[in-house]
Amino acid sequence: MSGDPILYTEQERIGRITFNRPENRNSMNSETLPAFLAALQKVKGNPELRCLVITGSGSTFCGGGDFRDNPANPKGLELHEMLMEMYKPFLEVAALEIPVIAAMNGHAVGGGLGLALLCDIRVADRNSRYGANFARLGIHSGMALSYLLPRLIGLPRANELLFTGRIIDGEKAAAMGLVNYAVEQEAVLDKALDLAKEIAAGAPLAVQLMKRSIHANLNWNPLQAAERESVLQARTFETADAKEGISALLEKRMPVFLGH
Repeated sequence: MSGDPILYTEQERIGRITFNRPENRNSMNSETLPAFLAALQKVKGNPELRCLVITGSGSTFCGGGDFRDNPANPKGLELHEMLMEMYKPFLEVAALEIPVIAAMNGHAVGGGLGLALLCDIRVADRNSRYGANFARLGIHSGMALSYLLPRLIGLPRANELLFTGRIIDGEKAAAMGLVNYAVEQEAVLDKALDLAKEIAAGAPLAVQLMKRSIHANLNWNPLQAAERESVLQARTFETADAKEGISALLEKRMPVFLGH
């Protein structure tokens, strides 16, 4: 397999984007961002495509932000602006005209889960781990998760997942409506591709216009929500609790939060 951080292929009017940093949990970093955006430009540039599948290599779909990455800041951006620079390529997924399926072949935590929720349909591995663990890191959620989760699974369940930072398996995610299907890991991509082929067999204009209507009826605007979140997330990144939470994650220990 290529050493590129993002792989892109097309077959039978279906595009496929694959995160390709399995040694780093397919996490998002300064190398991944432009490569992902370039793949999306290929999707947008092919009017023959009828569906897009996003997946990961190895045993992880996407592990969220890479806390070991120290991106350059030549523009002198504020922290919340830097956060949005990271999110924007992935938020572009929500603006695609064609349906997007997340083939969640493995774990998806934090921003990785946010990416999956920006897709229209989700297929998960029944045994992998999924969640918005921001509270356990001492930081506010990002990638519009506080906007997406209540709309997808209802307010009470969204509150529980966000406030606890709980990680759940694919079976539980399917039971609460977070994903459409939970199957064995080796069947995730095949199931996603089968769904993509079923979508591709339909009338493309009708499908795209229905997606547009769904978004309009929901007043769907994850980008605006992510911009609001970035300000609050930047604020929490400056706290002692965030430093403790991220250190604990990297050191693989339980954090001790003091509330400041």
